[in-house]
Order: sequence, then C-alpha cells, then structure tokens
Amino acid sequence: MKFKGFSVGTFAVALCFTASLAYAGNIVIKGSTTVLPIAQKVAEAYMKQHPDVKISISGGGSGNGIKALIDGSTDIADSSRFIKSKEVKLAVEKGRYPVPFAVAYDCIVPVVHSSNSVTDITMAQLRDLYMGKIKNWKELDGPDRKIVVISRDTSSGTYEVWSKKVMKKERVFPGALLQASNGAIVQAVANNKNAIGYIGLGYMNDNVKPLMVDRIKGSLETTLNGTYPISRPLYMFTSGWPKGDTLKFINFVVHPQKGQKYVRDAGFVPLY
Repeated sequence: MKFKGFSVGTFAVALCFTASLAYAGNIVIKGSTTVLPIAQKVAEAYMKQHPDVKISISGGGSGNGIKALIDGSTDIADSSRFIKSKEVKLAVEKGRYPVPFAVAYDCIVPVVHSSNSVTDITMAQLRDLYMGKIKNWKELDGPDRKIVVISRDTSSGTYEVWSKKVMKKERVFPGALLQASNGAIVQAVANNKNAIGYIGLGYMNDNVKPLMVDRIKGSLETTLNGTYPISRPLYMFTSGWPKGDTLKFINFVVHPQKGQKYVRDAGFVPLY
C-alpha cells in the first residue's frame, strides 16, 4: 500500500545516522487532532532523552496547522491529509517550501452508540446517510429512531479524507452536527444513542461502537493491507528540509525502533 510522502519519510530514517545536532532549543508543533496523540507520545519520549529541547504541541485541525506553517508560526504542521496545491502556492509565495514526512497510517472508522444494534454499513449507505437521504436507523436494520449525524468541521483533515473517499465530493447535508475534534465526536456519540460519527483509529475506546464498512473491520491489519476502504497516511510537514532539533525530532518519529513504537502505543498504525 503506497501513499504520497512515504518515500520522503523513509529517506529521513537514513539521515538519522548522519545528521548531527546543530543546536538545542524549542520545537513548535501545530495542526491535526488526529496526529495529536502521536505527536504527544513521541514528544514526551524525545524530551526525556533530550532534556535541553522543549516541544510545545497544539491541535486545531490539519488546515490550521498548514496555515501556521505557511505563516511561519510553527516548526512542524501535523496533518491527516496531504497538502493542497493552493496551500503549496501560498507557501511558495511566502518563500516557504513544505516538505512532507509520512509518520503513520490510520483508518477512519464510523462509530455509533454502544447500544446500537447495527454492526455493518456500506460505503454507499454512509454516503446517503451523510447526505441526509437515510434518516432512520430502521432503514439500516437498526432501531426505529431518527439518526443524528455528526461530522467534522471543514478545517479538519479527517473531514477532507471523508469527503474524498466516502462522500465522493458530495456535500454533507446541513442538518449534520459539526465537531472540532476526534475526541469531541467520541463524547458526542457516547452521549447520544441515536448518533453516528467518524474518528481516527487511535481514538477508538469502549464508549463507542465501531461499524464495519463493507463487512471489513478497521484495524492495523486491514489498514496496512489496503482492504479497509477509508485508510490514509498521517503527515508531519516542515518548511523546507528540517534542520537542527526539528530534523532530529522528525528522524526520531520515523525511526522503526524509536518513534514508531509510540505510534502503535497511541493506537495508530506504524509505517513498518
């Protein structure tokens, strides 16, 4: 299974054996709430090994992370989608040249309330549901209850991938409730027995129930072998080829025996 940006991230592994620390200081990371748990776990481990380096991390969505990279207010932009052509154009106009590093794989899983009897849904049904065409759970062999549709806001990389792979560019209907993060969707679905939402694999917990898609369960195995239909790579972007502490940190993230074990600990799929 090949994704854009993977070769760049892989190349960074080789550099970790030759690059030297240019200076010590602070690293700022902003962006995707999906990538946030990975960044937090890896940063915590990295700072323990490099106590002279301080890393600050915040979410806000992939779009906001890339905006921060373009504006020069972050060293690393976390993103759960690839950068758009118009974003590259804006960056280049400001003298910045975004470089992608694939740091993990993920799949987006539809989730419902734990009491919901529905276990499987098709891609076509998901699209119709988020377009507002399917309105009651009984249409999906579930309980006779009106469906509450929950989606991500448009600054989210998860929303962008959902729009491309599930919606096929059709618009989510205006009656959908919007949430700003994966965690907010988990909480909203867990508290509403009529709700459906979608989250990154690393946010799955016992408070919500995952649905299979086209009879395939979203998992590490089905993400890596490409059988799960809503899979994606997760990225960290830098402005130009990273240097100093930022380079050392990126190399740590993509290293098979270093940062990648924390990707698995965060509930996501390692590169290797």
